Amino acid sequence: MMSEIKDTYKTITKPSEETLFKDRNSKFFGYAFPVFSEEDIKERLEELRKQHHTARHHCYAWQLGTEKIRFRANDDGEPSNSAGQPIYGQIQSFEVTNILIVSVRYFGGTKLGVGGLINAYRSSAQLALEASEIIEKTIDIHYKLRFGYDMMNKVQRIIKERNLDIINQKLELDCEYTISVRKKEAESIFEVFDTLFKVEIKEEE
Repeated sequence: MMSEIKDTYKTITKPSEETLFKDRNSKFFGYAFPVFSEEDIKERLEELRKQHHTARHHCYAWQLGTEKIRFRANDDGEPSNSAGQPIYGQIQSFEVTNILIVSVRYFGGTKLGVGGLINAYRSSAQLALEASEIIEKTIDIHYKLRFGYDMMNKVQRIIKERNLDIINQKLELDCEYTISVRKKEAESIFEVFDTLFKVEIKEEE
């Protein structure tokens, strides 16, 4: 039996509403952002630091990638593992990626203790995720096809039959298409084009 290839992932497409969790006068403002690079993450954090410049802590966690996963959790001055890790735990429990979650804390004068902090940051992250629209996307592989005009009809027919998306085309001396294929169908699609005489197919990096 072939193992089922997982080719979907969950993410958000737009920032969440701002959420608020309170515990003994401490306020935790929660935010979730869609992000695609560490550059994005840095920009989002800078925006929040400007917006909440009097807040004592900007704790966060992020995860990037669908197959090669990168992540980080940051306590921003809170006791070790009392903030970033509980936030990251919510990213895992909602199974989302390409996401940044930030919880901005205004200290209310009463210490919450490590247990209280873990609960507060976890709740803040959970609220931000619940306020987000989580969608499922497919992991797609891009192939480049090269062929002469005499093969155009054949190629077009396969694209139509298999419901493939052309995301780019260059029609010059010969034709060049970039097509997008769901990961679990990628191998069979590759074979279809690979066995076609006079059509060159290769995966895009």
